[in-house]
Amino acid sequence: MTQDSVELSVEPGTLPRDIAQAVADAGVDVSPTLLYAWFRLSGQARRIRAGSYELEHGITPHRLLRKLARGEEALRAVTLIEGWTFRQFRAALAKETDLKQELQGLSDEALMARIGRPGLSAEGRFFPDTYTYAKGSSDIAVLQRAHRAMDRQLAAAWALRTPRSVLRAPDDALVLASSIEKETGHGAERTLISAVFHNRLRIGMPLQTDPTVIYGIGPSFDGNLRRDDLRRDTPWNTYTRPGLPPTPIAMPGREALRAAVQPADSPALYFVSKGDGTSHFSTTLDEHNRAVNKYQRGQ
Repeated sequence: MTQDSVELSVEPGTLPRDIAQAVADAGVDVSPTLLYAWFRLSGQARRIRAGSYELEHGITPHRLLRKLARGEEALRAVTLIEGWTFRQFRAALAKETDLKQELQGLSDEALMARIGRPGLSAEGRFFPDTYTYAKGSSDIAVLQRAHRAMDRQLAAAWALRTPRSVLRAPDDALVLASSIEKETGHGAERTLISAVFHNRLRIGMPLQTDPTVIYGIGPSFDGNLRRDDLRRDTPWNTYTRPGLPPTPIAMPGREALRAAVQPADSPALYFVSKGDGTSHFSTTLDEHNRAVNKYQRGQ
C-alpha cells in the first residue's frame, strides 16, 4: 500500500451504509451519505463483495463501486525460492502476516493429508514461484496452489524426457531434479550434472552427491561437511546407499526438472567445483583426481 492509498476491509454481511461510512473513516475524501446514495441509485449495492481493498484517496464513487462489485482486492505476494526445503517454505509462509495461519501445529504428514495427498512426503512437492493472494487468504490455499503447480510442471517435464534418461517414473525425475538444483546455480551446467547422475545410475555407481548427505543430517548441519558425515548412513546418504534417495531434498525449479529428464550427451562420471560457480567434468577417476588437486587443494 502506498502513501496515496488507504486500505478498506469489507467483512461478509456488512451493510452498504456501513461500507460507505468505512470508506470515509479509512481516509477517502468522500461524503458517506452521498456515497451510500450512489450505492443505492446504481442498483449494485447488493453486489459489493467482502474482501481487502486498496483505495486511492481521490477515487471516484463510480470507480469505487466498480472495484467493490468486481471484488478487485489488493493482492499480496510471497516468493518461494528454487532450492528451498519444505521447512524453509513453511517458514516463509509463517512470516506472511496477511495470511490466515492454519499450518501452525500441523505436522508435514497432517498437512499433506489436508491437501488431499496423505502418505506423500511434502519435500519437493511444491513449485518455487511467486504467488499472489488477498489479505485473509489461508496459507493452506497458497500451499495447494504451489502443489498443483508442481504437479503440472513435473508432468510437462516428464513428457519431454529423452531416450538417454534412465528414470522410470515422474517421481524419480522430481528426486533427481532436486539434487541437480542443489548442486549448481549455473544454468548451463544442469544438463551436464544430470548426465553424470544418469551415467552413474546406469552402471550402478553411487551418486555420491553432498547435498543429499547434508539433507540427511538435517537442521543440525553446521555448514561443515566432514568425512565422518559421508560415512554416517542415513536414507539420503548417496555415498553409503546406491540409487536415488527416497524423497526429493528441495524444491526444484522448471530448468532443473527439465535437466533431470534431458541429460546432456556426455560420458562424464565426475565433477568438481572450480570455485567460481562452475564445475570441471571428468570421464575417468584419474582425471577427476587431478581436477580435485587443482581446484580444491590448490596443487
